[in-house]
Amino acid sequence: MGRIQRKKRNHHARRDVSRAARTRARTLDYDQRHANATDETKRQNLEAPTELDPEKAGLGMFYCVECDRHFPNSNDRTAHLASKQHKRIAKRVLTETPYTHEEAMRGAGIGVDHGQRAGSNRIETEL
Repeated sequence: MGRIQRKKRNHHARRDVSRAARTRARTLDYDQRHANATDETKRQNLEAPTELDPEKAGLGMFYCVECDRHFPNSNDRTAHLASKQHKRIAKRVLTETPYTHEEAMRGAGIGVDHGQRAGSNRIETEL
C-alpha cells in the first residue's frame, strides 16, 4: 500500500525576463533617444546610413530612431510607424525633457554653493 504522493513543484522559468535583461538586448535610454531624435545630423545618419551592416536586420537600412529598432524591410517599418506602441514611445521621447545630472544632484540635496548666505556670519560690532 503506497502513500499518496504530493504534487511536485513545477519549475516555471521566466525566460522572457532573463532574455530582456541581457546586455545584447538592451536598447538606448530615453535621454539618448531624445538626443538622437532632436539632433538632425544624428537622425539623418541613423535613418540613412552610409555603410551596410550585415549583423543588423535589413542591413541597418530601416531604422526607427525613437524606438531604437531595426527592421528587415520598409513594409515592416511603415507598419511599425503606424502602430500605437511607436506613437506612445515617440510622444514620450519627443515631448518629455530628459532627466539631467544636475536635476539628480538637486534632488539629493547636493547643489552648487554660490557663496555665503545673507546674515549667516554677521559680526556685531556694537559697544
